[in-house]
Amino acid sequence: MATIDGLPPLRDVIAAHELSAKKQLGQNFLLDLNLTAKIARLAGDLAGHDVLEVGPGPGGLTRGLLAEGARHVVAVEKDARCLPALAEIAAAYPGRLTVLHGDALEMDLAPHLAAPWKVAANLPYNVGTELLVRWLTPAVWPPQWSSLTLMFQKEVAERIVARPGSKAYGRLALLAQWRCEARIVMSLPPEAFTPAPKVHSAVVHLTALPAPRFEADGAVLNRIVAAGFNQRRKMLRVSLKGVAPGIEAKLEAAGIPPTARAEEIGLEAFCLLARIVAAG
Repeated sequence: MATIDGLPPLRDVIAAHELSAKKQLGQNFLLDLNLTAKIARLAGDLAGHDVLEVGPGPGGLTRGLLAEGARHVVAVEKDARCLPALAEIAAAYPGRLTVLHGDALEMDLAPHLAAPWKVAANLPYNVGTELLVRWLTPAVWPPQWSSLTLMFQKEVAERIVARPGSKAYGRLALLAQWRCEARIVMSLPPEAFTPAPKVHSAVVHLTALPAPRFEADGAVLNRIVAAGFNQRRKMLRVSLKGVAPGIEAKLEAAGIPPTARAEEIGLEAFCLLARIVAAG
């Protein structure tokens, strides 16, 4: 990869700019440019696409995305220490990298991106789940993005692709699978990162569906799922009693035993329940 863009290895970049990873920022740097290029390829054909990257750090994945042909990369970095290293990448790819300094949770990023666009990121551990939920719950569907290629702690990745009845199954699985095709496409051991985290990591690829798998009001579905899994060991007639009056009858109308627990119920049944609740 370094021979492609003429930039130095990431270890040299980190040493030159004194970029020790900060735990409070959820930073774990991926230094192998072969791996970052592979992750970029897992995002699919990047030609003709803008790509949003959150938490680029010293720019390993950024370089992979650009080298793999992304039309334009918009990289959002909270840590000002990383900006000089990212500026060097921008200089090597004139007009193809925009670096925004700030917190992705507090920024409206859509104006900086031209359709079609994708998201590809080694997300900081401390904001990854919140960003994913925001991308999965826009006001209008289909969303502005076409796919998300995101690295998480392996435990979080498994929650996104989990099936009913498993311990990992919950709100993240339902939100993701309602509107997307979601699959784990790569796993990485702790030693792939600097510093090595205490957990394994995995890359999840989510492709936006043209329409949700089953009809439901997103806000109502989210409310039901959140209530059900916030008390996942309780029967649904108990955990959902605050969601709507007469919840037992509504559960029965949806073909869901009131004594069932949320982890036993599939997406289609939750969507039917959401339609029944929304109808009053």
